Amino acid sequence: MTQTYCAAAPGHPFHGPYHDSEYGFPSRDDKVRFERLVLEINQAGLSWLTILRKREAFTAAFRGWDIDRVARFGSRDVDRLLGDAGIIRNRLKVAAAITNAKTLRDLRRTHGSFAAWLDAHHPLSKEEWVKLFRRTFVFTGGEIVGEFLMSLGYLPGAHVETCPAYSKVLALRPPWALKY
Repeated sequence: MTQTYCAAAPGHPFHGPYHDSEYGFPSRDDKVRFERLVLEINQAGLSWLTILRKREAFTAAFRGWDIDRVARFGSRDVDRLLGDAGIIRNRLKVAAAITNAKTLRDLRRTHGSFAAWLDAHHPLSKEEWVKLFRRTFVFTGGEIVGEFLMSLGYLPGAHVETCPAYSKVLALRPPWALKY
């Protein structure tokens, strides 16, 4: 996002809380990371406000972001999701969430967690991250990958230095700020 987001989000009923306490803040929780990946995929072609407004419905539809449960979703679940007006009813995006949950389940077996897998590849340039994500996941183009990684502190740029959230993020030592 941009300096405009840091200026406009504070005080907004949906953007404000996300901007002030989540965007750019590192998280080791795989459910948080899975949620962010699915939400970023669903945002493609839509506004972030649309996604934030539907976030609660997404959480319910995807069973609290339980990766193992979503990885087991079958055709009945796909039909349920495509019939759920509370989420984005796009067959490709629904299929991507399920396929990516299966991939994450496998990555957790080999690396212990989604967080550990990301850490094993950090630091990479955005272009290198995009190539890695395209080889590993589905429905992960440059904007989706960039926003996903920025939202979790792997890439800089979530906040401008004059934004109050910037110092809060920096105090949590996001991966982009660590010197190797």
